[in-house]
Amino acid sequence: MMDKPSNIHATAIVIGKTGLLFLGPSGWGKSMLAFTCINEAQRMGIFSSLVADDQALVSEVDGAVIATCPASIAGLLELRGTGLVRVPYIVNATIHYAILPGSPSGEKRLPPDGERTTIAGSIELPVIRLLANTPLPLAILMAKAPDIGQ
Repeated sequence: MMDKPSNIHATAIVIGKTGLLFLGPSGWGKSMLAFTCINEAQRMGIFSSLVADDQALVSEVDGAVIATCPASIAGLLELRGTGLVRVPYIVNATIHYAILPGSPSGEKRLPPDGERTTIAGSIELPVIRLLANTPLPLAILMAKAPDIGQ
């Protein structure tokens, strides 16, 4: 059974068979982090692709979270300060993790284990926290969740 898709402000990519949904405030660096992860994976010989940048249509289909790209922005990714670039993309993918901004200091520096977030009203995903401007974001994500890239 499929829910009606919700259009959310996010960037969705696939690394190997793992779908990642970057969520956070405008200007956090979702697109740049996703672009960097895609390129890191390609250098490692791991399949990687953009699904959607800036807007993703998210739904739950038979218990799986699916992200789909609105047709009007297919293959486009905005790199702040550079503009829109065309990148290889796939139309939709199963999403496994929500990537949220980390806190560089203060009491939330160590996020709780097993953290989850709710998107589109009722869809839950496990969370991985990541700092903006991280030099090797994919390496950090893979250290936290070794199944990424499998």
